[in-house]
Amino acid sequence: MVAVVGPTATGKSDLAVALARRIDGEIVNADSMQLYRGMDIGTAKLAPAERGGVPHHLLDIWPVTKPAAVAEYQQLARGAIADIAGRGRTPVLVGGSGLYVRAVLDPLEFPGESPAIRAALAAELAELGPAVLHARLARLDPAAGAAILPSNGRRIVRALEVMELTGGLFTARMPAHQSVYPGVQLALERPDLESRVRLRVQRMMAGGLLAEVRRLLPLGLRDSPTAGKALGYQQLLAVLDDEGNVRGDLEQAVELTMSRTWRFVRRQRSWFRRDPRLHWLDAAAPDLLDRALALLPR
Repeated sequence: MVAVVGPTATGKSDLAVALARRIDGEIVNADSMQLYRGMDIGTAKLAPAERGGVPHHLLDIWPVTKPAAVAEYQQLARGAIADIAGRGRTPVLVGGSGLYVRAVLDPLEFPGESPAIRAALAAELAELGPAVLHARLARLDPAAGAAILPSNGRRIVRALEVMELTGGLFTARMPAHQSVYPGVQLALERPDLESRVRLRVQRMMAGGLLAEVRRLLPLGLRDSPTAGKALGYQQLLAVLDDEGNVRGDLEQAVELTMSRTWRFVRRQRSWFRRDPRLHWLDAAAPDLLDRALALLPR
């Protein structure tokens, strides 16, 4: 199989489609937010007409109210890969959600859940805020504290829950970089990424992101523990009332989306750079497709 990974706005989707067309492939989504129905503009989801006739799997499978479920995604993605390979075609995994990529490609096992522990931690989060719980996480597991944003209450709670369940470090759950599938992993980078992030957000706004958020309001986006925290969506929700009227500084929300996206890009870089299996490619190179094809087994 082939994986195309890397930071946001590098052009992963376009390369994946071009590769799939050349190697008789089908695409399996590994972008955690593209799993949600209706979140199209803000996740840069390719429209059907942009998919080059290539079948895409695991897009639009969950309602926006569903919490993140990496273990469930792992089962679905591996099932899709088995189906694609069983029909003699090549699976092409594409996305920038590092944990979701590793959940598919690596022997990653997920511990169970404890509703009681999670509820207690969620109550603490609501009362004390994410910074206090993040400080606890960083003290107990410094590597996890460094990897999880201090503002990401959901992931902080999950990490603390896992540690209490297992009695070990949250980061101890991550295995060494070992591949479940034979294949090649390609990673994209480009020198103009910061300017591309800003342009991407501007184009999303021009393309109707605000209207998309408004459409998702009655479907439960505001109260969603995962989809409602997605980049762009969270910032626009903060300036909209429940009827979709703008009640805050929209321009500031857009600027905040740009800065938060760029910060996320830097974290993606750090995550993927730790993986020695990746073949890094300059996504701005005019012969990108040829360079990618040259790395695939003959």
